[in-house]
Amino acid sequence: MVMSSLKLQDLIEEIRGAKTQAQEREVIQKECAHIRASFRDGDPLHRHRQLAKLLYVHMLGYPAHFGQMECLKLIASPRFIDKRVGYLGAMLLLDERQDAHLLITNSIKNDLNQGIQAVQGLALCTLSTMGSAEMCRDLATEVEKLLLERSPYVRKKAVLTAVHMIRKVPELSDTFLPVCAKLLHERHHGVLLGTITLITELCERSPAALKHFRKVVPQLVQILRTLVTTGFSTEHSISGVSDPFLQVQILRLLRILGRNHEESSESMNDLLAQVLAVNILGRFLLNSDKNIRYVALTSLLRLVQSDHSAVQRHRPTVVECLREPDASLSRRALELSLALVNSSNVRAMTQELQGFLESCPLDLRADCASGILLAAERFAPTKRWHIDTILRVLTMAGSHVRDDAVANLTQLIGGAQELHAYSVRRLYSALAQDISQQPLVQVAAWCIGEYGDLLLEGSCEETEPLQVEEEEVLALLERVLQSHMSLPATRGYALTALMKLSTRLRGDNNRIRQVVSIYGSCLDVELQQRAVEYNTLFRKYDHMRAAILEKMPLVDRGGPQADEEVKESKEATHLLEPAPVPTEPQASKLLDLLDLLDGPSEDSQQPPPVDPSPEGTLIHLLDLPCAPLAPAPIPNLKVFEREGLQLNLSFVRPPGTPTLLLITATATNASEGDVTHFICQAAVPKSFQLQLQAPSGDTVPAQGGLPVTQVLRILNPNKAPLRLKLRLTYNHYGRSVQEIFEVNNLPVEAWQ
Repeated sequence: MVMSSLKLQDLIEEIRGAKTQAQEREVIQKECAHIRASFRDGDPLHRHRQLAKLLYVHMLGYPAHFGQMECLKLIASPRFIDKRVGYLGAMLLLDERQDAHLLITNSIKNDLNQGIQAVQGLALCTLSTMGSAEMCRDLATEVEKLLLERSPYVRKKAVLTAVHMIRKVPELSDTFLPVCAKLLHERHHGVLLGTITLITELCERSPAALKHFRKVVPQLVQILRTLVTTGFSTEHSISGVSDPFLQVQILRLLRILGRNHEESSESMNDLLAQVLAVNILGRFLLNSDKNIRYVALTSLLRLVQSDHSAVQRHRPTVVECLREPDASLSRRALELSLALVNSSNVRAMTQELQGFLESCPLDLRADCASGILLAAERFAPTKRWHIDTILRVLTMAGSHVRDDAVANLTQLIGGAQELHAYSVRRLYSALAQDISQQPLVQVAAWCIGEYGDLLLEGSCEETEPLQVEEEEVLALLERVLQSHMSLPATRGYALTALMKLSTRLRGDNNRIRQVVSIYGSCLDVELQQRAVEYNTLFRKYDHMRAAILEKMPLVDRGGPQADEEVKESKEATHLLEPAPVPTEPQASKLLDLLDLLDGPSEDSQQPPPVDPSPEGTLIHLLDLPCAPLAPAPIPNLKVFEREGLQLNLSFVRPPGTPTLLLITATATNASEGDVTHFICQAAVPKSFQLQLQAPSGDTVPAQGGLPVTQVLRILNPNKAPLRLKLRLTYNHYGRSVQEIFEVNNLPVEAWQ
C-alpha cells in the first residue's frame, strides 16, 4: 500500500516554511523516503508526480540519483504527461558519464518518428541537451528528416539539435550540408536564426563546407539588406531594430565566409558600409552630448586599425572635434586625426593639424607636434614639402618637439643637395624673426654654418630675392650666443657655425676670431673647450683650417644605400693597401692636430712612433690607442617581441674602463599601429650600479619607422654575471600594455 505523501505545491510551501536548515533537511528526507517507497511499489499513475517532486529536491542540491531509472520508464510511457516529466528528468539527472543515458536512445528514436509535434519537441530538446556522440551518430538521420518538417516549431528545434550534433561529431557535417541551403529560404525568424548558427558551425569545422557556403553569400547579403532596409519581422523588432540577434549572427557568418576570399568580400562590401557601426559612430560625433562624442571618438580610434577606409569617411567631422573646448575631447580627436593620416591626405591633414597646433593647449602641443613630424616622415610627398612642414612645426612649437627632431631635419637637409640654398634661406629668415625656439635655432645655426656661402650668393630661384650681407649673418649668430634664452647646446651650434663661416665668407675673419676667443673663458666646460680648440686651430693650424671645416658628410641611417657605401669603403681600403707608409713628421702633425691642447709650442714632447701599417695610421687619426687591438664585438640580443614591437640590446665595453658596460636598447615596430607612451625601465642586483639615460622618444612609429633608443650605463666592479630585469609600458592599438621580464642570457663578453 502506497504511503501518503505531499503534493508538489505542499512540499514547496513546507520547505520554504522551514526556519532552519535542519528542519529543511528533515522535510526533504521524509519526503524522499515516501518517493522511494512509491517507486518500489510501482504506482504508474502517480509516478510522474513523485519524479516532479524529486526534481525539485535535486534543484535544491540534494541527491536524486535514485530517480534515473524512473525517467526511462516515464519516457517509454505512452502518456504525454509522463513523457514530459520523464524527458525533463533525463535532462537534469542524466549525462554522458552515466551509461543509463544510452538506454533512452530507442525511445527518442520512436518519439521522433511518432509525428506528434509536442513529443518530437521534447525528444529533440533532450537530445540537444545531453546527447552523447554515440546517440548523435544513431539519430542523425531522424534529425535530418525533421529539418524539412512542415511545422516551424519542429524545424527550429531540429536545427538546434543539428548544431549540437556537429559540435559533438564534426564528421556529420556532410549529412546536414544539402538541407542547409534549403533552410536559407525560411521566413520564420527562429528557424532562420538556427540555420545561420548551423552553417557557422559547419564552416568553422569543415573546409569543404566553407567552400560550399561561399556560394550563398549573395543570398545572405540579401537577407541582411532586407532586415536593415525594409524590416523582416515586426514581432521581433527590439527598440526599433529589426531582428538584431539575426543581424549579428549573419555578420559573424559573413566574416568567416569573406576571410581571405576576395570575391565574397567584394559582394558584401556595399552592404557592410550600411550595417557596420562605423557610420552610427560617425553620427554620434554630431551629438550635442559630450559623453556620446567622447565614446564615438574612442570607438573609432579602436576601429581605425582594422577598417581604416571606413573611419576615413568621417575625417571632416573628426577634424572639427579638434576645436572642442573640452580637453579630453580634443585630445581624443587629435589621436584619431593622427591615425587617419595617410599618403593620399597627408597635405590636407597636416594643414589642419598645423592650424590646431597654433592654438592648442600646452598639454597637447607636444603630442600634436610629434604626431605631425612622424606623419611627415612616413608620408611626405616631396622633400621640400617635408622640410617646410618641419620648419613650420619648429617655428610654432619648437620647444615641444621630440629630441630627435634636430637630427632628423639636418639629415633631411643634408641629403637634399638641390634644396640646400632653399633651406638655408628659409632657416635664416625664420631665425631672424625668432630665436626663442631652441630646436629651430640649432638647425638654423647648423645650416648657416654648412651652407653659408649659398646664403650670400642670392641665386635661389625657389624663394623671394633675399640680399644678405656677411655682417648681418655674423651679427645674428652673435645675437644667438648672447641671448639668455639660448641653451649651452644651442651656443655650441652657433659657435661652430661661426667657425665654419670663417672658411666660407670672403671677408676678414678678425670678428670671428674675436668672438671665439671670448668664449675661451666661458663657464660652460664644453663650450670653453670648443672655443679653445678653435682658437688653437686659428693660431697653429690655420693652413689646415679650410680642409678641417669642410661640409659634413651625410650620415646614412642604414638600408641598401648604406650597404653600397660600406662596399665602396671596403674597395677603397683595398686600393689603399699598397700605398707608401707615411713618414713620422706627417703622423706627428696629425696627432698634434687631434690633440691641440697638449702643448703651446713646437718644443713639446714628440709622440710615440706610429704603426707603419695603414690600419695604424687610421687608428691614430681617430685618436684611439694603437695597441692593444680593439676587442671583438659583443653579439646583439633580442629580448622582447610582441605584436610587431621588438626590443634589441647591443653592448659596448669601453677599452679604457673594463668594468663599464654600455647597453643600447633599441625598440622597433613592424606593426600597422604606432606604439605610444613607450617607457623602458631596468633594474640590476645591488652589486651593480645602473644609470638610465633619457630615451630618444616615447613613440615607436609603425611599419619600421625611426626606432626609439635608450642607453643603460652599468658599472660591474666585481665582473659578476649580469642579470637584468626590464619593465616595458606602452599603448598599442588603443590598449595599455605592461610587460615585466628578466634577461638572464646576456653574452658572457658583456661581463667577463
